[in-house]
Order: sequence, then structure tokens, then C-alpha cells
Amino acid sequence: GEVLIGGDSHSTTCGAMGCFAAGVGSSDIAYAWAVGEIWLKVPYSMKIVLKGKLKSWVSGKDIILYIIKDISVDGATYMAMEFTGPGVSQLNMADRFTMSNMSTEAGAKNGIFAVDDETIQYVKNTERYKLEKPEFKIYESDFDCKYEIEKEYDMSKIEPQVACPFSPGNVKPLSDVEKLPIDAVIIGTCTNGWIEDMRRAAAVFKGHKVHPKVRVIVIPGSTWIQKQAIQEGLAEIFIESGCVFSTSTCGPCIGGHMGVLAEKERCVSTTNRNFVGRMGHPTAEIYLANPAVAAASAILGKIASPEEL
Repeated sequence: GEVLIGGDSHSTTCGAMGCFAAGVGSSDIAYAWAVGEIWLKVPYSMKIVLKGKLKSWVSGKDIILYIIKDISVDGATYMAMEFTGPGVSQLNMADRFTMSNMSTEAGAKNGIFAVDDETIQYVKNTERYKLEKPEFKIYESDFDCKYEIEKEYDMSKIEPQVACPFSPGNVKPLSDVEKLPIDAVIIGTCTNGWIEDMRRAAAVFKGHKVHPKVRVIVIPGSTWIQKQAIQEGLAEIFIESGCVFSTSTCGPCIGGHMGVLAEKERCVSTTNRNFVGRMGHPTAEIYLANPAVAAASAILGKIASPEEL
């Protein structure tokens, strides 16, 4: 029920907890710090109804990539993308965070999920709740509310998806993507760095080694998730497989450091953007995929499905 703003466009991530979360400019952040308020134009709403059962190896990353392909990278410009329907119950919090995170790749002002038992359990397990026990208000859509756009998706018809260069909207089913050799794999960051993502990737890596021509960096989304991954033995699986297990950072996602791509290199990444030059050299290619697909690709040295292992 809170309003949250951040200086990063992927501040929309927190919409998974039923709050209005949006990215704003640095001057807006400074103003909010000074007076505790923010001016926002009320966005129109887009209703995304999800139904059907998830297939094996399909996660929230695949659902949001599929939606972006359908509506385009500007199909939800300055809208509130509201994810609802019976299919939502199959999505864990990591899936929801990923979808809210990448709502901005469709141009949305925020991506929001209704609060359910999954949400409340997650919130009550956070350090903030344990320390402060804050009261929160749960908001729901009015029964007679009107949406600018309504879409419905049957998740049972969606297989793992891959966003090919150079746009998050250039999405193809994994089965239609050419199985090209790769040089690097990035798993994690703010889009797919949740503990559930770490578990999915570790389940694929367990008992396997990273391909000798591929370098892999695993980046948990927070220090808390990093610590949990160590406690659960996931970090050991990554390291034994030949991955670099990092602290929480944007790192190569923004082309800043740690695995920046060289000329003509090809990378499978669980991050959110694959623009020209996004992660390094302008000739490098980035393929966006879910953690399981990224892990399988790291092992086989090419864009691959976990089913190939």
C-alpha cells in the first residue's frame, strides 16, 4: 500500500508487494528527500490476466518477456501494469519481482500485483517487519474500475523465452533460437537475483562443470540473498561448477565492471536489457533468458535448454 520511488528505472520491482513503485529522476529524488512528497501524473491502467499452468523450466522471466513481445517495448508507456488472474497463484515472489522489474521494459510507470498470502508471508519474513512491525494497508482494484487496455495470457502455452539482440522486445521461443556458441553467462542482479533464482540455477549446475570456453558470474540481488545462498550450499555448487560467485552489484549489466563484454562476444544473461553496447563493446550480443536456461547454456557452451542436459 506504500508509494515508493527510486532513482533507478527498475524501482518498479517493489510493485510485486502491492505498492506503487516507480523510477524517477535525480532532481525528483532530491525534492522528495527535502519535503517528503512527490508529484506524479496518475497513470492509466493495463490489466494483464494470467491463467493456465506453468510448463517445466518456465518462470516469471519468460512470462514478462512473452508479454513484452506481444505489446512491444512501448506498449505500456506511462501505464500501471496490473498483473492479476488465477495464474498469479503459481508465481512465487521471485517471479513477481522479476515481472514488476521488467514492466519498465514495456514502458510502464509501474508493475503491480495484488496482495495475497504469498505476499504477506514474504513481507513478514523481511528484516524491516521483524524489527519495526509496521502496519500496512492492502489495496485492491475497485470492482467497477476501467482499464485502458486488457490482455489475457494462457501460461500453459508459453515455453522458455529468449530476448535476442538488440531489444527486450525481440523475443523468440527458446526452441526457435539458433543454438549459437557463447562466451559469457550472467545470472542474477536486480532482475533475477532472488534466492529462488539462485536455487533454480544451482539445481541445473549441480553435478556439472561450466564449459571451458565460457565464463560465468553469479550475482545475488542483495547481501541477504548472498548470505542465504552460502548457508544453503548454493554458493558452493556455483564455485565447484566453475562460476564466479559475486557480492551484490549491477556489475556487467550496466557495462560497468566485472565481465564487461569484449568485441563480438556473445552472452546469455538474466538481466533486463540487451541494447547495443549495454554490457560492453557495441558489437557484443546479449541474449536475455531465465536462470535455468542461462545455467544450461553455461554448461553446454551454447544457447541451450536445461532439457538438453
